Amino acid sequence: MSLVNYYLSPIAAGFIAVLIGFASSAALIYQTVLTLGGDASLAAGWLLTLGLSMGVTSIGLSLYYRIPLLIAWSTPGAALLISTGQGFTLNQAAAGFICSALLIFICGISGLFEKLITKLPFHLASALLAGILLNFGIDVFNQMNAQPLLVAVMFITYLLARQLFAKFAMILVLIISILFAWQAQWLSSADLNWQSAAFSYTSPEFSFEVLLNIGLPLFIVTMAAQNLPGIAVLKAHNYPAPVSSILTVTGLTNLLTAPFGGYALNLAAITAAVCMTEDIDKDPGQRYRAAAAAGLFYIIMGLSAGYLMVIFAGLPDALIYALAGIALFGTIKQSILQALSSADSRCEASIITFLVTASNLTLWGLNSVLWGLLAGCLIMLIQRTTSASPGILKSLIFKIRF
Repeated sequence: MSLVNYYLSPIAAGFIAVLIGFASSAALIYQTVLTLGGDASLAAGWLLTLGLSMGVTSIGLSLYYRIPLLIAWSTPGAALLISTGQGFTLNQAAAGFICSALLIFICGISGLFEKLITKLPFHLASALLAGILLNFGIDVFNQMNAQPLLVAVMFITYLLARQLFAKFAMILVLIISILFAWQAQWLSSADLNWQSAAFSYTSPEFSFEVLLNIGLPLFIVTMAAQNLPGIAVLKAHNYPAPVSSILTVTGLTNLLTAPFGGYALNLAAITAAVCMTEDIDKDPGQRYRAAAAAGLFYIIMGLSAGYLMVIFAGLPDALIYALAGIALFGTIKQSILQALSSADSRCEASIITFLVTASNLTLWGLNSVLWGLLAGCLIMLIQRTTSASPGILKSLIFKIRF
């Protein structure tokens, strides 16, 4: 390998990984802040916090372990906050972020992650995630009522790009949708001059309701839908996964940055795979340089957050909502397939979990995410009880009736 390729390949891979991650879910971050009552300025502050924290942890962990360990924000976590954050203030949300981060930190420092994650059946976690994300996918087509031509162009671009340039599909959707909106003069006349982002501290307001409706669901989604696939990607590429150390570092960083918008940090999965290919280096032991380069681009992204959020603030609402939904198509498909891949007896629990989670159920102060999880676990408990001792259950029912 030439000296140019030795340095250029990991830099290019790191840049692509960050660009894919940003194009896929920056709209969700912006939408999350708006849902919680913030504005573009606050969204820039969040992006600054996330960019710096992801950059520093990616560089630090990759250089220390000599493994491509890429840290990212939780895309499903942002989708969860949009779905369940209505009715909560920014201060309450910050408290929820801290609760989730503390649970992740405890899992890391105690080594309990493997034990905890095995307690939650994988098909139920997948059904839970599918239920959270379902309305985002549906909303892509709902946005056609407002901007039919724009959303149609985005959807067709996605379909074509997925067949021809799968890795760059969302980047192409983002670029073409912005160009199309610009040509149609649908962009607002916002001042696009450089604006530096600033950290914004949000004082947390703790309550049991916040823990149940924000902290605990965010923890479950981040662990099951982000950290677990991230570990699987490492193992698939024959890298040892220092699970407890990663969770300790990300949990502690998340804990410190939560009041500033660092809502959830975790192992990257899809974008991390970009940093692990043979195109970077034939020697797997040298590919950590791509993750470290991605960390530098994260930092640049964070420092550019003010300008980036001004651009997002000038985009049509339909473009933002459609972009967020299209970015989640792949995750929705994968989650549904995983939820229904279990045996027939367990599919029922997955389907009920999926349907309840996707509903608008808010009973006794608990949101649909927790009700979906409780419903699925209850069905599994009943199924196991009846299969283990059907005679005893029938006898009990007979006595109750007569």
